[in-house]
Amino acid sequence: MGIRGIVRSSFRRWPVSRLDAELVRLSGKLKPSPADAGFRHLGRAADRSKIWFVIAAGLAARKGSTRRAGLRGVVAIGFASFAASFVGKRLFPRRRPAAELLPVPRRLVRRPNSSSFPSGHSASAAAFVTAVAMENGRAGALLAPLAAAVGYSRVHTGVHWPTDVVAGAAIGVGAAYATRHWWPHPNDLPDGEQQRAIDHELGDGEGLVIVVNSGAGSAANVLAEIEKAWPRADIIELDPETDIVAEVTKRIDDDVKAVGAVGGDGTVATVAGIAVDRGLPLVVVPGGTLNHFARDLGVDNLDEAQAATRTGSVIVCDLGDVRITDRSGETEHAVFVNTASLGGYPETVRFREKLQTRWPKWAAALLASTRALRRAKPLDIVLNGRRHKVWMLFVGNGAYEPKGFGPARRPTLASGVLDIRYLRADVPYSRARFLLATLTGTLHASHVYRHLESPAVDVVLLDGHRRIALDGEVGPLGHWFRFRARQGALRVYGS
Repeated sequence: MGIRGIVRSSFRRWPVSRLDAELVRLSGKLKPSPADAGFRHLGRAADRSKIWFVIAAGLAARKGSTRRAGLRGVVAIGFASFAASFVGKRLFPRRRPAAELLPVPRRLVRRPNSSSFPSGHSASAAAFVTAVAMENGRAGALLAPLAAAVGYSRVHTGVHWPTDVVAGAAIGVGAAYATRHWWPHPNDLPDGEQQRAIDHELGDGEGLVIVVNSGAGSAANVLAEIEKAWPRADIIELDPETDIVAEVTKRIDDDVKAVGAVGGDGTVATVAGIAVDRGLPLVVVPGGTLNHFARDLGVDNLDEAQAATRTGSVIVCDLGDVRITDRSGETEHAVFVNTASLGGYPETVRFREKLQTRWPKWAAALLASTRALRRAKPLDIVLNGRRHKVWMLFVGNGAYEPKGFGPARRPTLASGVLDIRYLRADVPYSRARFLLATLTGTLHASHVYRHLESPAVDVVLLDGHRRIALDGEVGPLGHWFRFRARQGALRVYGS
């Protein structure tokens, strides 16, 4: 008899505890009420986690922590369902409470015939709400009573013993915390010290030239708020035909003390390049979809940006720099505040931009990523003098954490190094091995993934030319890319 058989045989001999039996008996004696139908309907709504997926879709419709909460909740449900239904129920068979213990109006018409232990409904409910609470405590608190009601409904309708519900809830909580192994929470990452300094106090915005990209992410209705925050600022509202560099440059004179950007990371990077060239500090107001740079700065909204400009508090940051040379020898210069990449990601961005004309941005990104993964072609490159074949190359402005797949944030924005990561294409089944290592949390030990940190890196393409992606935007074609970290080149208002 195998281990599974021994466990199953042992569990069959375990009697239902007296506490379980007594609690079900007491539940059966409750007087009929409208709540009986409510608990039946709630249990059906939670079948296959339907109620949680609907709530997750609602959370994902809003940007920021609510969207992350919905996505983490769905991932947690997947882990919990597998642990409860495909492992727990098969290893630990247990009879369900007898239908006769409850009055007829309380009984389900179709009673489950799988093992009573553990409760899959409770596992999914606890997993979803715990995961949501990790990202957004308020949303988690609002959903907690609903999760508790789903758990109790399984006892109230007579299909689970109380300990089944408790065990399912414990599995769900564990599943939610397991998501942090693959998707680190900011609290799991190391903290670092930012380099701080004092610059001009901007007060009512006198001496500030600020670009507002109303077409970026969440910046659509922010113009009035910017005018209220800095009434004397020189505001440039972008349209698709605006040349940001030319427009900002012609507004800069001896009275200008700072330049600013309201929009996504692509807009911020463009204005950051102007700030560095002119020796001016930068104001960043998050207004894009992801706002990675503002998040690492600790500037989450307009109020925080405004508070920093009033005190003149700035954070010293590195700026990523790349010189791009095509096969004819023509050279272009570009900067990035977050990341640059070669390989599948630039193609993903280009296809996503085409799809966004008729699809929501998140759906376009999903379709584009799937297409890019399927059609990816390896790059034959020379990296710092050594030849490699890779699926993709990632260059981060600063040292990112965690060190495995999915860099999340930078503990400090002035580390003086580039974060270089690439996926090898010269070993058998590298993409499948990469996926397996990512799922098992062993990417740091995988032969298909490489990570290094350096102040500079040269990349030469041996098989033609490719487009580079810079802070989520498609950049120019190139054959030779020279990356370097410009340590402490950028000063950004932040507290």
